[in-house]
Amino acid sequence: MKSNWKWRPKAASGRANDCNNDCKKKPTATAKFFPLSGRRLVHRRCRLMQLRTGVGIVEFQVLHGQDPADEHWGCPVREHWGLTQHQQLSLGLEDKLAFTITATASYEEAAALAQKWGSPVSDSALHALAQRLGARAEVHTQAQLERAPVERQPQRAPTPLAVLMLDGWQVRQRGPGWGKKRTQETRVEWHEWKTGVYYRQEQAGRTAGGRGVLDEKIVIGWQGDPLEFGRRLHWEALRGGLGRAQAKLVVADGAPWIWNVAQDRWAGATEVLDFYHASQHLWDLGRALHSDDEAATAKWVEPRRHQLRHGREKQVLAQIGGLKVPRGEAGVVVKREQNYFAAHAGRVNYLKIHRSGWPIGSGPVESACRQRQCRFKRPGQFWTSKGMRHLSALTEARHNHHWDELWTSA
Repeated sequence: MKSNWKWRPKAASGRANDCNNDCKKKPTATAKFFPLSGRRLVHRRCRLMQLRTGVGIVEFQVLHGQDPADEHWGCPVREHWGLTQHQQLSLGLEDKLAFTITATASYEEAAALAQKWGSPVSDSALHALAQRLGARAEVHTQAQLERAPVERQPQRAPTPLAVLMLDGWQVRQRGPGWGKKRTQETRVEWHEWKTGVYYRQEQAGRTAGGRGVLDEKIVIGWQGDPLEFGRRLHWEALRGGLGRAQAKLVVADGAPWIWNVAQDRWAGATEVLDFYHASQHLWDLGRALHSDDEAATAKWVEPRRHQLRHGREKQVLAQIGGLKVPRGEAGVVVKREQNYFAAHAGRVNYLKIHRSGWPIGSGPVESACRQRQCRFKRPGQFWTSKGMRHLSALTEARHNHHWDELWTSA
């Protein structure tokens, strides 16, 4: 629809009720037709409007009136520009501030940076902005999950390997007793925040110093149902080329929910227990067998760890399964670790995986968890589920290439 608004430096003469003398002193943005219905507004009045932009506060007069199509009262200029009824920030400034929020470690840092580039705003105002736009981002995410994903780069050749890594970490949240002086309810609760990473094998590389890097990765976070988490990660992975991958690899620690998600979403994929976690469990087992004698423990663990890494996993698993279970707490640990390695017996073929050029460690998702913790697990932070979800949704919109979609759908 062709826009019906225009700027003019001074209000033109017209109907007496269109404008008052004070308004005539201000620049004017006029629109006499509502953008959705195309109907001319009635009972119109001219009012002063202020809008904060990246270059400062702009004042101008606009027409308000009633849409005869549905009888709602509003301002056509605001509707043309995609502004809410009481919105005081321009879309361009909101975009800039929201991006700053997701790229910094706190609202205070975002406010300081905004002050530096000439748009002073309080951290509480940024918090309110993040919650409003984050709610919009979450609605956008839920809507897109109902549609089949479209691959972002369909012209690209199929990837030899699609890698999915999953993990979880604990975050402090406000319990039902938060803010109450006297209560039997829990004031602070810890909840698991699930994190998933997807990338293509060709996106992995190394720095000159030998450190592993990814030129890009998709990161998804979720608190709650693991299957919903898997649904969201799977959708983004398909958008990143998972559907045309020649092979799929899932790397994670031993949490049962992770492998349930893998079976639900990527049945048939090669599964690998993160080698670092397998090594940790070997050490736990060794300490239980040798009463925390570190020298004896190391003498028992290191050969088996070497064997596990270099193709003799069946021998190691047989030795672990054949251990005599001692009495007491040590026996509890030994039995637990025997069950652990038995459950993951099909996920420890490290030599074959390594020779294929595939990863045997879950470093990328561990890094993603750490990055999220640096934002959501800072001193003094106690989140609500909604507040954390909204900020995370906004961050993911930027990180996973939905930012422009989010703003064009505003």
